[in-house]
Formats: sequence, C-alpha cells, structure tokens
Amino acid sequence: MSGTNNGNGGVFWKLVLTAMVVAWAISSMVPFSDTPFEDYIKTRATAFQQEFAGVIKSAEARVDKVNYKGNPDKSPTLYIALRDYANANEVDLSKYFPDINVSDIKILKKRNDILLKELYRQSKGALKKGLDLQGGVSFTLEIDESNLKSNEQLRSGQLEDVLTVMNNRINGLGVTEPTIRIMGGNAIEVQMPGVSLKDNPEAIEELSRPAKLEFRLVHRTLRPSSAKPPLSEIPVGYEVLLMESERGGKVIEEPFYVKRRPEANGNIIKDAYPAMEDANRFSVSMEFTPEGSKVFEKITSSILEEDRKTGVKQPLAIVLDGRLVSAPNIQSVISSRGSITGNFTRREAIELANALNNPLSVGLKRTSLNEVGPSLAEDAKDSSLMAVAIGAIATIAFMIFVYWSMGIIAVFSVLVNILILVGVLASFGATMTLPGIAALVLTLGMAVDSNILVFERMREETHLGKSLWTALEMGHEKAFSTIVDANITTLISAIILWKFGSGPVKGFGVTLAVGILTTLFCCLILSRALLELTIRHNLIRKALTKTLLAADLNINFMKYAKASFAISWTIVILGVATMIYRGDKTLSIDFTGGDLVTIGFNEDKKPPIGEILALSESTSDTGIGEIQASYQTDLASKVERLVLQVESEKGDRVFEKIKEKFPDAGLYLVGQQSVGASVSKDITRDAFIALAISLLSILLYIAVRFEFSYGIGALVATFHDVILTIGLYIILGLFGVGSGQFSAPMVAAILMVMGYSINDKIVVFDRIREELVLKPTMSLRDIINYSINRTLSRTMLTSLSTFIVALALFVFGTGIIVDFSLVFMLGIVVGTYSSIFIANPVFYWWNKGNRAKVEKESAPANLKKEWEE
Repeated sequence: MSGTNNGNGGVFWKLVLTAMVVAWAISSMVPFSDTPFEDYIKTRATAFQQEFAGVIKSAEARVDKVNYKGNPDKSPTLYIALRDYANANEVDLSKYFPDINVSDIKILKKRNDILLKELYRQSKGALKKGLDLQGGVSFTLEIDESNLKSNEQLRSGQLEDVLTVMNNRINGLGVTEPTIRIMGGNAIEVQMPGVSLKDNPEAIEELSRPAKLEFRLVHRTLRPSSAKPPLSEIPVGYEVLLMESERGGKVIEEPFYVKRRPEANGNIIKDAYPAMEDANRFSVSMEFTPEGSKVFEKITSSILEEDRKTGVKQPLAIVLDGRLVSAPNIQSVISSRGSITGNFTRREAIELANALNNPLSVGLKRTSLNEVGPSLAEDAKDSSLMAVAIGAIATIAFMIFVYWSMGIIAVFSVLVNILILVGVLASFGATMTLPGIAALVLTLGMAVDSNILVFERMREETHLGKSLWTALEMGHEKAFSTIVDANITTLISAIILWKFGSGPVKGFGVTLAVGILTTLFCCLILSRALLELTIRHNLIRKALTKTLLAADLNINFMKYAKASFAISWTIVILGVATMIYRGDKTLSIDFTGGDLVTIGFNEDKKPPIGEILALSESTSDTGIGEIQASYQTDLASKVERLVLQVESEKGDRVFEKIKEKFPDAGLYLVGQQSVGASVSKDITRDAFIALAISLLSILLYIAVRFEFSYGIGALVATFHDVILTIGLYIILGLFGVGSGQFSAPMVAAILMVMGYSINDKIVVFDRIREELVLKPTMSLRDIINYSINRTLSRTMLTSLSTFIVALALFVFGTGIIVDFSLVFMLGIVVGTYSSIFIANPVFYWWNKGNRAKVEKESAPANLKKEWEE
C-alpha cells in the first residue's frame, strides 16, 4: 500500500511539472499566426490614437504598388509609406507607442525605423516561416579578402561597416523585413521575404555594387537651415548631407552643404587605423599611396590657402556610399601621412578608420542565390501541413491498433511532445523551414519509438507472470539505458548538423536536437505518470496480451549470415557502380556549383525534354552550356514542373532561350537557386567532415558504452547502410522515384540514417549484453539468435512506426522533403535488415564466436566455438 501511495505522489508531481512546461510552451507560441501589418498597426497605438489615425491616413495615400519606383512621394507598402511619411515630415512615431522604449535612440530616422521593425515583428506569429514557406529571395555576397584587415577586431569592425552600408541600400529598395547578417569571415547573407527578382531586378546589383569613398568640400560659409531646406536655398553644385554628431549628451544629425563633385576618391588611401592620443582620446592615422600623396597634398594646400584668405576654415567631407562620415578641418598640408583628430572615442576612431579603408571598394561577388516564388511557397506550406497532419493521424491509428489504451497514452505523450517542441522553438525565435518540418515529423517517429521500447519490455515482463506494477518498474528500468543510448546517438548527429550545416540544414539540426530532449522528457516523465494512472484503474491488461510475433519465436538468423552478407554487398557494389556511371549527375548544384531553375508551364503545351536538351548542343550560338532537365511532380499538389540544372550564372539565359523556343508553352519562373564554386566547395568539405565526425563519434560512444567489438559491428553495418541507401536512392532515381540527386539537406538525411541505424543496433546489442549475464552457459551464437528473436517485435514496430511518418512526408511533402523522406525510408528498411544480418554476424566473427572475448570471465571449457565448425 505504501508503494502505491508513493506512486500517487510521484504521478501528481510529474503531471504538475508537465502541465507547467505545456503552459509555458503555449505562452511561447502566442501569437499563433501572423496578422497583416496593415491591420495590426491601425489598432496598436496606445496614445494619441486619433492623431495617429491621421498619420495612417496620410501614409495610406502614399501607397502605390505599381508606380512607386522613381517617385519619392509613393511607397510600395503601408510599412514603407509610414516610414517615409514620418521621416519626410519629422513625425516621431514613438509617441504613439509609449510601451515600446526607444527613447535612448536620439536620431529620429533611426528611432522610427527601429520602432516600425519592432511593430512588424509583433504582428507576426511567434514561429517565423522561412523563405521556402513564404517566398522571397536570399543570396550571399562575398567580400574581396584583400579589402579586409587580418586583425580580427579591425576585420569585425569593417564587416559591421558593410552591414551599415547594406542596410542603407536595402531600405531604399522598399523591403519590409530584410535580414542581413555576417557569414564566416568575409561574406554577407541577405534575405528579403516577399520579394521577387522579376519585380526587383536591380536588388542584387544594387547591394553588390562597390561603395564609393569620396573626399568632398563642405561649403565654407553656408549651413542648411534644416535637414530639408527649400531647393532655392541650396547652392548650385551642392547637396545636403547629414552627419551624426553629439551635442550636450545628445546625438543629432547635423546638416551640411557638401559639394557634389569629389576632390578625390578612396583609392588614394593606402591604410587607415586608430591611434591613441592619451588614455581617453583617439585619432585616426592615414597613409596615402604615392599618387594619392600628391593628390591629397594639392587638396589640403588649396584649402589652407583659401582658409588664410577668408579667415574661415573649410571642412573636408569624407563621404562613404553617399553617407557623410566625417567633416574634419585641415590643420596643415598632408602628403604621405596624416591624421584626423577630434577627441574621438576608441569606437568612433575604429568606425572612421573602417570607412577610410572601405571594404566595399571592390564590388561584392554573389556566391549563392535562392528565390522561391509565391506559388511554390504556398504549395510547400500546404503540402507540409498535410504531411504533418497525415503523419500524426497515421501514427495515432497505428499505436491505438497495436496497443489500445497504452497506444492512447503514447499518442497523448507524443502530441504533448510536439507542442513542447514547437514552444521551445518559438521561445528563441526559430524559423520554420521545410527541413525543419521534416525534423518535426520525424520527432513523431522517434517519440513513438521510445514508448514502444517501454511497452514491449513491459509485455515481456507480464508474459513471465509478473504483475503490472512490477512490469512497469522493470520495463522502464530495462528500457531506460536503451532509450538514452539510442537518443544520444541521434543527438550526436543533430549537433554535428547544427555545427557544420548551413541555413535550413542547421535549422534541421536544432529542431532535431530539441526534439530529442523533449522526447526523453515526455517518455520518461509524462508517459510514466499516465501508465501508473491507467495501471491503477486496470485499463491496460488487454493491451499487454496482444503480440505482433510469437513470444517463443526461434529463428536461426545466424544461419543466413554469410548468404545475406554476400547479397547485401553485391547490391552495395551495384549501387556504387551506378554512382560512378552517373558521375556528377548524382550531385546537385550544392556540390557542383551552378544554377537550378524551376519553371511552370501550360499542361497541354509541355516542352519535350529532348528538344530542351538539344539547345545545349549548339553552345557557340546560344551560350547556355550543358543542361540537365527533368519533369518533377509534387505528389501532394499533383503539379508538374520543369527543373533545369545549368552552369553557373546561366540560369536566366537558359530560361529566356527556352521561352523563345516554346512561345506557346506559357513558361513562367517558379523559383531559382544558384551556388557559386567557392560555396559548393565549402558545402562539400563540410559534408564530408560532418559524415566522418558523426560516424567516428557514434563508434566511440558505442565502444565506450559497450565493448569495442560491438563498435566494430556497428561501424561496419552503418557504413553498409549508408552506401546501400545511397545506391538504392540513385537507382530509384533512374526510374523516376525521387530526383536521384544529392543536395546539402540530403547530408542531414544520411546522418539521420546513420543515427537510426545505430539505434536499431543498440536495441539488439543491449539485449545481447543482458543475456550474456543471464545465460552464462549459452554459446555466443545462441545468445545472438535468442536476442534477435526477443527484440524482433520491437525492431519491427519501431521501424514500422517511423516508416509511416516518413511515408507521409514522401507522399504529401514537397521539394527537398520528398527526396529527404525517400532516403530516410530506404535507410529504415536497410537499417532494420542490417541490424539482424550485418551487425550481429560482424560482431560474432570479430570475436571468433567466443563469448570469452566479449566478457571478462572465460567461457565454459567444454563449450565448442561455432566459428570452428
């Protein structure tokens, strides 16, 4: 009775803990969906609402989605219109939103910009959608290494300066919520949701062009009366530029009349760097090129001569990309070396030196491009939701069919698991992408696997005549180490994906890692508590009487070891031969570089593949190079699209040539992707590193947790699984099942296959290790056969449950998810097979059939070794 009472207390606190975690997860997911900014902003103001309504009305009058380009009085969206109207009329938007604290930002334009970005962020759901689910453009721009400093701190400052230039440029393009971030040590990634290159063809060119560094004269005597003086007040040949300066503890934008024609450009600067004057003051030292020394000496001499004549000093403006960075007075003639003084702080001196060094003096090189059209994004979103729903329904049906009331417990636990997982992702602002959804759905399978391991252990214990309470305790105790081992091996793969992946692949790793942790929590805390409750009410005895396979199953699997080994490796060799035969055609542009173009068309005017490929035969005339073309059908939407893989920077040209060739086909661009040679090399390198580290890490973990010979068996079997899965995937691609190509996200699929394969081996190895202790006189061959027979039901059920969710992804998913799920399905089948027919025989042969090599104590003296037969 006391045990039951203790159980009551444990159940209560487990359920309370789960309820608290679920409540937190739900609160993290609020708001659940996006609200259009146009609707959100009208009701969001908390002060001066009537006045703000007038501001909104004036901003709405500016919105013109068609004729905004080149018209300063028009804007493409209400967001941009509100920003432009407020800046043009010096309206401080923060007074309408006192609950958002931006008072520390002294410059009005920056304050309005930051405020609007925060309001836009608040209008969105807690879980953001990636470009592949909402449409838009992303690209990577690489900075010339010769323009960057080797000093880490100075380089960091230069990259921050590049971001400032980029932000100023992108604001002029009318993009609502761009993301600009540093990648590595010399690249910038730009994401522009909701933007198409068709409507904004100048976007990439505008952002990648060089930034002009210029030295210009400031008007000697006149100063603007405001930031926007009447045109009649501006002297001929001058323009008004604003410079940030601090006065009375406040940062203001001070206007200057600056000559439009520069006296010199940035190529006269050889180097610039901050120099310490004393403990609190810094200056900026400059070195000029030989030619630059002559030019700057002439400029400064001329300024000083006029200063002496007029008695008024004339500042020399330093202008970077149209932005006034500094306007120092000239104190003496400067030739080869000079310095700019002005009581600079250390940070200010670094920023000015960075501007003078101008990391954008050479245009940026576009190394990757990914554009997802709105129709493709909508298809991806709808099909992904369908895949999640079908996967969940299929899992629910499967678990209830197999386990009845216990299945309901597992289903409830899994659904709570997904809820907590999404809450965790939302809490740290994660972005959901197609690979992320794949990780979410696969978490369903992993969570079910953990419950099955416990349930099947409980079933074994009840068949031995033990009570339900004892079966629960023993089942959890015996399954615990297996569950932890299996999830840790998958966690290793997830961490490696997060470390070496990029973009969506990194997101997949994060989602998978969080899913593993939430799975352990729900299986070991929530499921355990619910099982205790149902046992108390005697609801699961019927569930434990059902078995998938006979309890006394006794198949001599080791008898077929050599034959299965030979067949298996024959298929592996066939797969490798197919890979060699197809060559680079098995690799996507992620690994080879190039452009990938997805095209829509009229179904009754479908261009023949043969005629498309024929275009590449006359490259001297068309200049389009080699073409790989195929038709791919989305299984969920049933929409067929033409997919072209061509050489780098030739995607647009190929598309136009095909449109010319087939004018009646109604061809239109659905999406495009471009990967440069440098990026493809990085992806290839990281892929090999990720696979190697993952395999070695898992081997090391298995060797530490078990004996080294277990690790050898696992290593050989996992290598077999990866090669065989890849081979089968490529062979199926020849018959139109999947694309048959490997892309960067497919590395995640291979790592998942490795993790799943190891998990399967752990279940059997764990049982072998247990039976070696329980059956000290049984031969190693019989121990292996016995362990496989006892775990076969678990192996079949876990494989089937995971296969179901992967199948849902394959049938109802879209894009990369289809290939991803196909690889994973193949991996499940191959991994299950190798757990029985590859890993165990290798383990057996390595130990030469002698259990004494596995355990410290010697085998009985009269025990004959089967390997000697």
